[in-house]
Amino acid sequence: MHKTIDVLMGEHRLIEQVLGSLETYALEVRAGGPAPKHEVGDYASFFQGFADACHHGKEEDILFERLVERGFPREAGPLAVMYFEHERGRSHVRALRGIAEGSGELGDADRRILLANAEGFVPLLRQHILKEDQILYPMALQALTGPELDAMNGEFEAFERGLRADGTYDRLRALAERLTARSRPDPARMAAAARMSPCGR
Repeated sequence: MHKTIDVLMGEHRLIEQVLGSLETYALEVRAGGPAPKHEVGDYASFFQGFADACHHGKEEDILFERLVERGFPREAGPLAVMYFEHERGRSHVRALRGIAEGSGELGDADRRILLANAEGFVPLLRQHILKEDQILYPMALQALTGPELDAMNGEFEAFERGLRADGTYDRLRALAERLTARSRPDPARMAAAARMSPCGR
């Protein structure tokens, strides 16, 4: 495994933890628990800031572009699936952001929006991560040379530099810790999800 792929897979592990937290949170809300808007906003902030801007940004702007240069079609095959699923995930997170505006508790209609989008987003992104870990990243390791991967690692570091300079990267990782401490992921559900085939959906 190359460091470049290790970086992406390490980010996947953190994203999975927050997905597990969101899953637990949705179960708590479905059981009648409180749903303050700021808590929903915290999940939207993590997924928009870390999973999308930081992680998907590195994939789309750097890794996927290198694969396109190597002949992978952007509009078909595995890259098309990855782009499509990134967009589906963004639509779920936008919905969470939309109901998190303001203060106070979610009303009944917004609770339904929260549950529908959390219950759609969690399995979508889990399966997406499995596809990348088990299919796309191994294909990238076969298609790209060592020097190309080394160069990408430098691009990853440059990509993150701005996020680290203003503290955004550290704030997002700290937010992940708060979310997973507040609504703890269920290890059994996460293990069951990890055993699912990425080709099963």
